[in-house]
Amino acid sequence: MFPLAEYRTRLHETKKRMVELGVDVLLISNPSNMYYLTNYSAWSFYVVQMMVVTLEDAQPIWIGRQMDATGVAKTTWLDEQHIISYPDYYVQSSERHPMDFIANILTEIGQAQRRIGVEMDAHYFTAKCYQHLLIGLPNAIIKDASSLVNWVRIIKSDNEIEYMKRAGIIVEKAMEAAFKEANVGIRENDVAAAIYHAQIKGTKEYGGDYTSIVPMMPANGNTSCPHLTWTDAPYKEGDFLTLEIAGAYRRYHTPMARTMSIGKAPYKVKELAKVVEEGIEETLAIIRPGIAAEDVERKWSQTIAKYGHHKKSRLGYSIGLSFPPDWGEHTVSFREGNKTILRPNMTFHLMPGIWYEDYGVEITESIQVTEKGIETFTNFPRALFEKPRFDVIDELSS
Repeated sequence: MFPLAEYRTRLHETKKRMVELGVDVLLISNPSNMYYLTNYSAWSFYVVQMMVVTLEDAQPIWIGRQMDATGVAKTTWLDEQHIISYPDYYVQSSERHPMDFIANILTEIGQAQRRIGVEMDAHYFTAKCYQHLLIGLPNAIIKDASSLVNWVRIIKSDNEIEYMKRAGIIVEKAMEAAFKEANVGIRENDVAAAIYHAQIKGTKEYGGDYTSIVPMMPANGNTSCPHLTWTDAPYKEGDFLTLEIAGAYRRYHTPMARTMSIGKAPYKVKELAKVVEEGIEETLAIIRPGIAAEDVERKWSQTIAKYGHHKKSRLGYSIGLSFPPDWGEHTVSFREGNKTILRPNMTFHLMPGIWYEDYGVEITESIQVTEKGIETFTNFPRALFEKPRFDVIDELSS
C-alpha cells in the first residue's frame, strides 16, 4: 500500500524509540501498530496474534493463527521466515494458550532473557496473555511499552495525509446521507443504514473502509449520552440528534460530528450550538506548530466560559489509522496539563461537544497541523442543522 521504503523508515523509527525506552524486544498486539509496520489488516485480532520487533532483525516477526498466516504472506512485506503460525488447537482452548507458543518461539530465537516491551494497555492483550507470558519467560524483564509505536505514528507522511483527505470526503458523504434520510416516520436504524452505505460506497474514484466505531447518534434527552448508538424508533417532528461518525480509507480515519433537528430545534439547543460554533472558530484560529496541546484546550475553555459553560471532558485527541474499538491514536489529548508541542502533520479530532443532563450539542472537526496553522479534512458547514433547511444539503450535492 505504501512504498517499501516508508515501511522500513517506520520500523527504523520504532527501533530508535525502543532504544530510548530501554527495550530490546517489542511485542505488538495492537492491530493498528501491526498494520502501520507491515500493512497487515485482516479481521484476525479476535484471537491472539503478536508481532515481534527485535533491534537486530531487519523485519518484524508475525506470530498468529495458522489460518491467518497466508493472509500475512499475501498482504505484507514479510518473508516466509518471519511468518510463524500456531496450530488451531491453541484457539480458545482451556488446555493451551497461544502465549505459551509465543514464549517458546522467543526462547528458540534467543530472546527469552532480554528487556521485553509489551503493549500492556492494548485492547487485544488480556490479563491471561500477561499471565502466560510471565510463566513462559521467567528470566525476561517485562516493560510497559503500550504507546511506543503509537508515538512513532504521531507525525503523518504525505501519503497518510492523502488517505485522511479521502476519508474526509467519505465522511462528508455519510453525513449528507444521514441528513437526507432522517425525517418524520423514518427509523433511527434506517439512518444508520444510510450512513453505513455511504461510508463503504465511498466515491467513484475509491471505496470506503469499515470504521473503528459505529455511528453514534443519540436523540433528544439521550444527546447527553454521546456514545449511544441507535434504536428502531421512528423520528418525530421536533426530535433532535447528534451524529458522530467517520470516513475511513484503508484504515485511515477522519471523524466528524454534527447536530441536527427534525423541524425547529429547541431554544436551548440553538443557544448551546451558538456557543459551540464560536468556541470552535476561536480555537481553530490559534492552533499552529509550537503551541502546547493544553493551550488549545485553554482557548476553548476561555471562549465558552464567557457564556457560563464548562466542558469536563478533553477537547480532542490524535487520530490516524485505527482498528476497532476506537479511532483515536491514544497519544495526545487536548486537555489541561498536556504539554505536547504541536508539529506539522500531526492530525487531530477537535471534539468541542458540550453535554448536560438532558441534552447535548456536538460540532467537531478533524484537522491537520500545517506549517502556518491548520487545515480541516472536511468542508462541511459548521452549524446546527434543522431539517427544513434543504438549501445547505442541496449546496453540498451540487
